[in-house]
Amino acid sequence: MGSSFHIENFGCRAARADGEAIASRLLSLGHCMQQLPDADVVIVNTCSVTAEADRAARAYIRRTHRLNPEARIVATGCYAQRAPEELTRLDGVAAVIGNSHKALAPEIVLGLAQGVDGRASRTDFVSAASLLAGSGQMNSPALVLADESFAHSFLEEAQVVPGAQTRPNLKIQEGCANRCSFCVIPQTRGSSRSLPAAAVMRQVEGFVAAGGVELVLSGINLGRWGRDFSVADGGTLAGLVRRILEETALPRLRLSSIEPMDWDAELIGLMAEFGGASLGRGGRATRLARHAHLPLQSGSDAVLRRMHRRYRPWHYAEKVEALLRAAGPELTLGADVMVGFPGETDGEFEETLALVRALPFGYLHLFPFSPRPATRAWALHAAAPVAARAVAERMAELRALAAEKTGAHRRRFVELELDALTLHTPETVAREGRTAALTENFLPVELEGDFEANRQVRVRVFGLNAEGALRAAIASDGFTGDSFAFEAAVAL
Repeated sequence: MGSSFHIENFGCRAARADGEAIASRLLSLGHCMQQLPDADVVIVNTCSVTAEADRAARAYIRRTHRLNPEARIVATGCYAQRAPEELTRLDGVAAVIGNSHKALAPEIVLGLAQGVDGRASRTDFVSAASLLAGSGQMNSPALVLADESFAHSFLEEAQVVPGAQTRPNLKIQEGCANRCSFCVIPQTRGSSRSLPAAAVMRQVEGFVAAGGVELVLSGINLGRWGRDFSVADGGTLAGLVRRILEETALPRLRLSSIEPMDWDAELIGLMAEFGGASLGRGGRATRLARHAHLPLQSGSDAVLRRMHRRYRPWHYAEKVEALLRAAGPELTLGADVMVGFPGETDGEFEETLALVRALPFGYLHLFPFSPRPATRAWALHAAAPVAARAVAERMAELRALAAEKTGAHRRRFVELELDALTLHTPETVAREGRTAALTENFLPVELEGDFEANRQVRVRVFGLNAEGALRAAIASDGFTGDSFAFEAAVAL
């Protein structure tokens, strides 16, 4: 029997896809996944987008060592790439694998799980941090693999299937070169790189063959997929989405976060063609989820310029208007908003509030600015920091507005019917005789009755629970995953 591992993922959807790929590879080799106290190796897939993300990773590593002192801890992800030497100083850490070498993570984990010192077979790799310190990796108590070449960074996933994740992520793009002034991603993940279209199509076809219903395309900068290819091998995200929807029987495709400027006319047109509101009402299934996440960061033109963002507030509003025309009012719109960027004045924050009030957001991800070393905003923060009290007050005001917007959006669907996918239900919900689900347009549902995960259903919404999730029951014309797949195939 193989050894055991536990993996803990921090950060974005693309980072979770990395963690899922590592876990799938280990499971395919006969190793079993265990809870934290019982695992031989614990993989901590870190984030470093904020100082709080760094602190959360360190706290988890310390907790892991307390609960399971015999476990060998492997730190990987963005924090491992940005500051590997910080992680090597934590007790229990046996290896630090930056994003530059993440494709080697399963191999290193296997060696550690089998009691082999991973450094013995990797003496050709020396971390940039160790070189700067004047010592090679063999002098460190932990194996360190991290450099700036990112030669081993694209972790092509094992075949994605519906399992622990009913709606798995397929990461098709890695890295970013936008160089926003606050962001460390170009340092921690390198420039944009794309998974070839043939590999993407194989993954989609395999997912459908395994009974998958909803697949989420993700990436660090998803809208840039294909732009690193040669002219002969090139393509656009819109072209890839069309191929998936026209050449496979995938019931539903969902797109994760896409930058506003990458929602071009072709991609928005696909939302109308495969996700338009008329499809569900006309008896055809909506195959491109009516859900769009467009990072906003700020509604102030001046702040966006200091951030080096590549759009203005009016550009953003125009993209939202075009998406609403394409997908209809059932579109769920989400955004990230940053508070307290260096120099943000009361007036600039009011501009953000005004834009958020004006647009039909279904949810917002809010976070305070966090200065990251080696970014341009680090110096801006040193010169013009926003007072902590002002940041806290602004966050509170935005949270109240976000809650108001979310509630208003969800209440619109009471007494209406929506397509949904059943999920793995938490025990607390199951005890109440309900099933967790997610609507096609990205609304959480508690469904009356007990249903297995990965089943497509048509639901009628009758209210909201105390946490704001939709309360719903199976509609009289509810359909199963099999009939949905049949309709999708006929539509092809």
